[in-house]
Amino acid sequence: MARFFQPKKKTQLDTKHQSVTIEKLDHHGAGMAYQNKKPMFIEGALPGEKVLVQLTESKSKFARAKLIKIQKASQQRVEPFCQYYAECGGCNMQHLASASQQEYKQQTLSQLMSKFAGQSIALEAPISGDDKGYRRRARVSVKLNKKTQALEFGFRKKQSKEIVTVTHCPVLDKELDALLVPLYELLNRFSNRENIGHIELVKGDNAKLIVLRHLKALKENEQQSLEEFARLHNASLYLMPESDQLNRVVGESGYYLEAGVTIPFEPNNFIQVNQKVNQAMIEQALSWLDVNQQDRVLDLFCGLGNFSLPMAKRVASVVGVEGVDAMVEKASANAKANQITNTAFYQANLEQDVSGQPWAEEKFDKILLDPARAGASGIIEQISTLGASRVVYVSCNPATLARDSQSLLNQGFKLHKLGMLDMFPHTSHLESMALFVKD
Repeated sequence: MARFFQPKKKTQLDTKHQSVTIEKLDHHGAGMAYQNKKPMFIEGALPGEKVLVQLTESKSKFARAKLIKIQKASQQRVEPFCQYYAECGGCNMQHLASASQQEYKQQTLSQLMSKFAGQSIALEAPISGDDKGYRRRARVSVKLNKKTQALEFGFRKKQSKEIVTVTHCPVLDKELDALLVPLYELLNRFSNRENIGHIELVKGDNAKLIVLRHLKALKENEQQSLEEFARLHNASLYLMPESDQLNRVVGESGYYLEAGVTIPFEPNNFIQVNQKVNQAMIEQALSWLDVNQQDRVLDLFCGLGNFSLPMAKRVASVVGVEGVDAMVEKASANAKANQITNTAFYQANLEQDVSGQPWAEEKFDKILLDPARAGASGIIEQISTLGASRVVYVSCNPATLARDSQSLLNQGFKLHKLGMLDMFPHTSHLESMALFVKD
């Protein structure tokens, strides 16, 4: 007998308000409750709280719910200091006291390393800085509301592509924050506001950088007004007519001074957002590597030379490897600008076999890795062939750090130190550093 496909009937979502107790936070900072052993994730809820929620999603293995009311608050709950916190998606943990945020991040790091790397170790003291005014770069979303003809200017709303207009951001560097209102007022007078893509604001130690992404050519008088704005605010202005084209029209390029070196950069280059934490992170990495004047050090995923250049002043030589040609050229130029002559920079795809690369045929005393969120899944398998006795891994994703740690442990390294870096206060974003030693 022929059988015909019959689609399953969709289960009606029960949106009736219900009361639950929060057991813990997940690795993204959401509160977790359990119903019939199924986890329910609730943004904005804290452990120990009794809350009223409404289901927004229900799957076979998990559910999500919206926080309606806090019936019994945690003692760790604090009043968010930002007026836009309820809407803006930039921060997600302002409702938790700063000290408790750090404790949560440390617990997350320990749990992930224990679960996936099978290694438990007492954490070092966390590296932290200011919890307000710490961001030295931000992307401001811009969009013309066709209904109201008002310009939306700010950051994406929580779990949405919509924009919340922001006139003050407490976690943004004060000099950049001061640009928000006058820049909004200027752009709101433009005739073709729908052609504005976004704004990048970056703070160097010598200049504030403003980047305007525009989808069509600017009118001459409007470009002139932007240039006058930049000069008035002692800022450098860049125009971006294409996603890969950056034209500086006012001011000078940026640079930052950290760990005894000057790092020139353009606004489309990656730099660490939190300057104080970055400085402390560099010092800790060099301390954990225990560098000396006889060492040959390999810096993988070297970028502009954030670690390579300070390190070069304390060791015999540094080899930096990066996947992007333009960054390799920039790192080489930055070494020259600092009159550093004991560095060499190479381009290589570190996700592939690098055994044929000239630098990979050499031996090194120490290795530093600072990969992107995807981790170092390619090069990590080849670390032991490079001869180093100490490896420092700087991570912006504890899950990939835990995964890559397994490989280092299998290669004979031992995890000696592990610490959290609070690069992004008031968010669940977690940076960390691990030291591996081979006897």
